[in-house]
Amino acid sequence: MAFGKGCHLHLIDGSAFIFRAYHALPPLTRKSDGLPVGAVAGFCNMLWKYIEDAKGADAPTHAAVIFDKGSHTFRNDMYDKYKANRDEMPQDLRPQMPLTREATKAFNIACEELAGYEADDIIATLARQAREAGGRVTIISSDKDLMQLVGGGVEMFDAMKNRAIGVEEVEAKFGVGPDRVIDVQALAGDSVDNIPGAPGIGVKTAALLINEYGDLETLLERAGEIKQPKRRESLVENADQIRLSKQLVTLDPQTPITFTLDDLEIREPLVETLLEFLNQMEFRTLTRRVAEKFNTEPPPAIEVTASTDAATPAKDVPPITPENYVCIRDAETLTQWLDQARARGWVAVDTETTSLDEMQADLVGVSLCIEAGQAAYIPLGHSTGEGDLFGGSERAEGQMDFDAALALLKPVLEDASILKIGQNMKYDFKIFARNGIRVAPIDDTMLMSYAMFSGLHNHGMDALSDRYLNHQPLPIKELIGSGKSQITFDKVAIDTATRYAAEDADITLRLWQQFKPRLHREQVTTVYETLERPMVPVLADMEMAGVKVDAQVLSRMSNAFAQKLAGLEDEIAQIAGTPFNVGSPKQLGEILFDQMGVEGGKKGKTGAYGTGADVLEDVTTLEDVNPQAAKLAARVLDWRQISKLKSTYTDALQTHVNPDTGRVHTSYSIAGANTGRLASTDPNLQNIPVRSEEGRRIREAFVAGPGMKVVSLDYSQIELRILAHVADLPEMKQAFKEGQDIHAMTASEMFDVPLDQMTPDIRRQAKAINFGVIYGISGFGLARNLRIPRAEAQGFIDRYFERFPGIRQYMDDTVGFAKEHKFVQTLFGRKIHTPEITAKGPAAGFAKRAAINAPIQGAAADIIRRAMIRMPAAIGGLPATMLLQVHDELIFEVEEGAVDDLITVARATMEGAAEPVVKLSVPLVVDAGQGASWAEAH
Repeated sequence: MAFGKGCHLHLIDGSAFIFRAYHALPPLTRKSDGLPVGAVAGFCNMLWKYIEDAKGADAPTHAAVIFDKGSHTFRNDMYDKYKANRDEMPQDLRPQMPLTREATKAFNIACEELAGYEADDIIATLARQAREAGGRVTIISSDKDLMQLVGGGVEMFDAMKNRAIGVEEVEAKFGVGPDRVIDVQALAGDSVDNIPGAPGIGVKTAALLINEYGDLETLLERAGEIKQPKRRESLVENADQIRLSKQLVTLDPQTPITFTLDDLEIREPLVETLLEFLNQMEFRTLTRRVAEKFNTEPPPAIEVTASTDAATPAKDVPPITPENYVCIRDAETLTQWLDQARARGWVAVDTETTSLDEMQADLVGVSLCIEAGQAAYIPLGHSTGEGDLFGGSERAEGQMDFDAALALLKPVLEDASILKIGQNMKYDFKIFARNGIRVAPIDDTMLMSYAMFSGLHNHGMDALSDRYLNHQPLPIKELIGSGKSQITFDKVAIDTATRYAAEDADITLRLWQQFKPRLHREQVTTVYETLERPMVPVLADMEMAGVKVDAQVLSRMSNAFAQKLAGLEDEIAQIAGTPFNVGSPKQLGEILFDQMGVEGGKKGKTGAYGTGADVLEDVTTLEDVNPQAAKLAARVLDWRQISKLKSTYTDALQTHVNPDTGRVHTSYSIAGANTGRLASTDPNLQNIPVRSEEGRRIREAFVAGPGMKVVSLDYSQIELRILAHVADLPEMKQAFKEGQDIHAMTASEMFDVPLDQMTPDIRRQAKAINFGVIYGISGFGLARNLRIPRAEAQGFIDRYFERFPGIRQYMDDTVGFAKEHKFVQTLFGRKIHTPEITAKGPAAGFAKRAAINAPIQGAAADIIRRAMIRMPAAIGGLPATMLLQVHDELIFEVEEGAVDDLITVARATMEGAAEPVVKLSVPLVVDAGQGASWAEAH
């Protein structure tokens, strides 16, 4: 089809698609060889969506994806600083760039680029040609540089925001029409592309000037007439720079392309070619979608021989068809299903509720699955959404009586001979517990996945279903919506709820059938059975118990913090010489790097200077060079710390007090961290700062009830002890056995200082190195921590390794093991996968440090897990409750008269937690404290 009148050309900005895909998605690697493919995956999904959406009466007749070919163009010859401040392309994105070209060709869309020119120039040329031929053009991009092309049959379309960009939208952004956009850009410049423009003139001012004088040349000729002196001087003194800027922002509509518009005619995808490419990339979900669209079978999935491959579906398993699920509305039907569960010996169970907060959620329904494809939903608390006489909602028809249904479910859910299978079973355990049912025994597919695949992917049901069952579950948003219009699950129609809820149970059972036998093959059965599954009831009981918080103490702290913040803001304003918004990184950066002249400031993509904590900490070391800036940075760090304490803890904790219990009920994620550490959320009680006096004061608000005490038991330097054991460090092991001060001993060994002559400063340096080495600290990092020259810090680290050669040997051995096996292990068999261990560039250092630290931190996490699992039985006869776990510390609430007994029993349990599986060559030591509050006890 020859391009002409009536034709419609779509020009896709390929770079925009790639970078949006890269930044929008988490890192993804191809399992067969570790190749980064996250950006390619996002790019392919965007292209597929484009193809699906570009249909109908306004469909394109011609289309092309336009790419940049290399970074050097004719603009660099005009101005050598053009785009000079842009960051290097991320290492993991570089190998993906050619794959995006392959993807475009696989979709059978024209793919064009030209050396020496930018994609925008090619787009400008094609837009001109199409306009001259009488056709229409839609540029699929939101790039402001392309807005100069809009008008006369050319429009833009922002695919991410699903909005057209025409003349009116361009005028709204620039204050001028498309024909004057380059004049405004020439004046305003562009920090991202390093286009200088006119200093001190932004887009709004530039638009005012262009609208007043008509065009850029007229403005420059008459610049002397401008009344405002700063504007006048900027234009007069920088006229040549402004004209150069206009040349840089003007797109070239005459690029020497070697193809024609006719070559861009829309072509249907070559299905076999496209499916083969997607399959090679291992994009299973998109491969399936494309195959379904073209009514063909997807190619066989690429086989992956490593232990990270997806499980092989069992033969003769029926497809997941929600239309076949059953809604149980009467006792007779429910009894039949429960009888089948008794006969089978297992049942997958899931609950639907009104909230993610288990302590306040109402039970709406229960789903069951006994065989793959045989699932049912029991609606219990659905309403019509229409009000009754008392202001509530009328109960929907067709449901069992709530109490009658639970009475039938309770014997099965508590029957020791019937296994209850769930996904994130702790949630359902708590929901049933609050309704008088103690579910046992259990299996949890989320924890099975965590035991086998920690470090490879997340363990949520949707991700597992997609990865291991090739099925995408019905999204919850399709039922309850989102944002202000979101409803609770009890308002969902029962028929719709049945398809969703029963599917969850069906998927859970199918995952269990794949994962259960695989635990043995992956050699993690013991990890799952002894460290993961037993944590469910332990943590559920802790979370339901909650911890008492004194809201008045928090309120007083909030007020005190507010006053301190105000004082710091005044002090900061005095140091800066002007008031500014301390919470604005942009304003802070301008004061530090522009006004105070601190060197080395780096601007990000927004044009603002980076002012993160690491940057400010570096500035605080400039006391001799720039004392005012150093003082300002120190005060801002203080302000940020107080501000975070106030917003995150003293203010927020008050909102987390449960109105029914008067206590705060945090939620622990068993599968939250790759190393086995627990993660605390809603609220997060594990990140309360303890290094500052203000941070420690937060713990004053966590109090014991009447007649009770708070008891804290904390492992002493457990990670250093594990390091001494696994790296076989004789000096450290002996010091721990003798109860010596390990940091003083290290300092004595490193610096040849007798223990009786040890100074606090030398000990502090040794302590920083001891803990830093565990986390793979660099000379740069240690220099920052100790505020000493980098060379001196590196000297400390080198001397440390010379004195303790076993540590270097442990590190080398661990990294070598990780590279060979793609995982590391703790003393207790926990596997932490290390898929990035062979990465290059900045990611390589991080991957190595993570691999070195994981066996140590993971072993510490395993030990405290073992202690927690044994603790309920150990303290069962005492009037005491385990409330919290914070890394290496356990917090209890106990009657005053039983404090000593609790400490004796709990300490013995914790100190002996490694045995009999591991006999450590150093003793575990637990420090204990007690008081009316957590602060007193710690």
